[in-house]
Amino acid sequence: MVTQVTPPTLDHASPPPRPASAPTEGVRARVRVRAYGDPGAAAEIAARLTARQAAGLDPLPSEPAALAPELLRARRREIRALPEDTRRLLLLAAADQYPVPTRAFLRAVAAADLDARPLEAAETAGLACAGPDGVTFRDPWVRVAAYETATSADRRDAHRLLARVLHGRAEAPYRAWHRGAGALGPSGRLAGELASAAAHARVAGVPALARALTERAAALAPDPAVRTRLLARAAADAWEAGDGDHARLLATRTDADALTGVLALRTGNAGEAFDAVLAGVARRSGTEEGAGDEADGGTFRHTPPSRRTPTSRHASPSRHASTTTPNPTDTPHLLARATEAAIYTGDLRRCREALALTRRAGIDPPGVLAGLAAAVDGRYGDARDLLEAAAGRCGPGGDPTLLVHAGIAALMLGDHTRAATATLRAAESARARGAAGTVVQAREFRAYADFWTGRPRAAEAATLEALREAYTTGQDNAACHLQAALAMFAALTGDADLCRERAAAAREHALAHGLGLPAALAQWALAVLDLGGGRFDAAAARLRALAGFGPGHGHRAIRHLATPAYVEAAVRTGDTRVARAAHADYDRWARAVRSADDLALSARCRALLTPGAEAVDHYRTALDLHAAGTRDFERARTELLFGSALRRLRHRTEARDRLHSALEAFTSFGSPDHAGLARAELRALGAPAAPLRASTGPETSLTAQQLLVARMAAEGATNREIATRLALSPRTIDHHLRGVFNRLGIRSRIELVRILAEGPQD
Repeated sequence: MVTQVTPPTLDHASPPPRPASAPTEGVRARVRVRAYGDPGAAAEIAARLTARQAAGLDPLPSEPAALAPELLRARRREIRALPEDTRRLLLLAAADQYPVPTRAFLRAVAAADLDARPLEAAETAGLACAGPDGVTFRDPWVRVAAYETATSADRRDAHRLLARVLHGRAEAPYRAWHRGAGALGPSGRLAGELASAAAHARVAGVPALARALTERAAALAPDPAVRTRLLARAAADAWEAGDGDHARLLATRTDADALTGVLALRTGNAGEAFDAVLAGVARRSGTEEGAGDEADGGTFRHTPPSRRTPTSRHASPSRHASTTTPNPTDTPHLLARATEAAIYTGDLRRCREALALTRRAGIDPPGVLAGLAAAVDGRYGDARDLLEAAAGRCGPGGDPTLLVHAGIAALMLGDHTRAATATLRAAESARARGAAGTVVQAREFRAYADFWTGRPRAAEAATLEALREAYTTGQDNAACHLQAALAMFAALTGDADLCRERAAAAREHALAHGLGLPAALAQWALAVLDLGGGRFDAAAARLRALAGFGPGHGHRAIRHLATPAYVEAAVRTGDTRVARAAHADYDRWARAVRSADDLALSARCRALLTPGAEAVDHYRTALDLHAAGTRDFERARTELLFGSALRRLRHRTEARDRLHSALEAFTSFGSPDHAGLARAELRALGAPAAPLRASTGPETSLTAQQLLVARMAAEGATNREIATRLALSPRTIDHHLRGVFNRLGIRSRIELVRILAEGPQD
């Protein structure tokens, strides 16, 4: 007797334990995705989460029956009330759409000479309607119910019929899917056909399809070892497609250290991720060819891709995959992930371990690995050359991971223009390949290039969009990093409450997951907020503490980037001993990389540390260097500090000009705190301060998040509805609305509707 291969189901006789606390923002976003946007389904799913699932520690279920059984039970009752012929047509339509859309329903109906008139009963019941492109279900849950209500035999028949009408190379992956879904039991031949089709789907940039095909291949594979390898590859595909929860569920059914490490890097403890990735690399470093097949999840173990024999008339699995769609778990990419883990933890010394492994494996160090290792060793000249080589690999259409590393290298070199280009191209390349996870990572590092451009509101809006992507794709560590970046944008725009809220959220997650990079970035953002508010003692204390934090709590690179802020705060508080040592190292790096912006900031630090009139020439040098750079915000701060120094030296005319220039820049940037410092200096000079540009328009008065919330509120959405749509808490929405009312000088939603309707005022 042959048994059908079906995915495991969960027993819902007793409900799971309820969460001890409300789901995190990321979990709420993913619940909404799992619910297909249905509020009732989302409420049921949220109510059934365990405490660990609500906290994001365990992945959410993937099977609809495990997510919202009550809702699905109700939909099944509606389907069962229909005539049998109607149910059979709905099953065929559902099999054509769920879980792999194949667009073959109408051809299948014609091929089997089926009567489509019974669909009228579904239309009468309000469950589905027929159209020129096939059947449209009332909602996705009706579609799921139409499929799952049918018997196993009927489902197999539906898939076989759909497979018969799919022809040609373009439809080969979909034909393979239906052939696999219609199988009675294990079949090595069908597993090979599905694996081959999955490889083509990867080349085409459709990792979601590749995941479905590979997972089905694993279910049909007779060999347990092959099954495990296929599951590992399916997990990698799920991750690339942005389904982090399903990737984690699949990974639990494998023994792949490297895969576990890659997933932990974006959702778990970064230090443990580094250990797991390096352990996986070490296991395969002596058998790279076999390891590559294991990562590929193929059935053709120890056979190089160029010599594989196809198992069906579809071509060999991914003849072009090594150049078109890099395997996220091959050795070079795993070493790139180990480098990223070292970056995220802040333990950059561990780059030496990864570098030693590259030598044992006989491969070139990927991305920024070699440059980071040289910088950690103090070999700044070597580091510059190695990072230049990495940053130079930023051509369009390249490997998204290496493009992200090119962006990181450019950031380290102080070349923010090239960093912005590389990260933008990384995101574009990742989108073209369907790699949602890498899109988010590219946007994480893009934020650094946007901090000092003088366009904080536009950059904040882009970062908010990236934050939502991070949450929906299950990348909680990326979301933490983006929260810290948003804290910096809030500091630059003077939104103290939002800055502290974002920084606190980032640090809470970062410290629990060993993420030194976002923890340090959040601390730096709070120091920038203090500097803008004239709280120099507080800023100095925060930055001194940052210097003492080790891996998992602080970060050497952030400490380096924050040196100009620390020197300013230290000089303002009269404690310059440590600041001089910090500046000496900063200057050495700036001279090594020859970045105009970094050299300008070093000259500014030297001016601050030089007493009296001798500082003037250093300020002039700094401004000359700023003219060749791109960090307009820092240029304005240099003018502010120079103007203040000139005022104290009684050079009134030039002081007034410098301070007015700084005031105008900060006003145009939307940075009221820094503009306030310039105005205070002008008042101390006895000169009239230019008024802030009148701008009652919400587009210029509000942050990107505030403007989004304001527009939803003006459309009539309640705080709770806005919170649900943005995956935020109602308390956060209330805070944003209070900020909107304060900035616009209004007291009611009626006034808000009027102001938004009027648009910007001249």
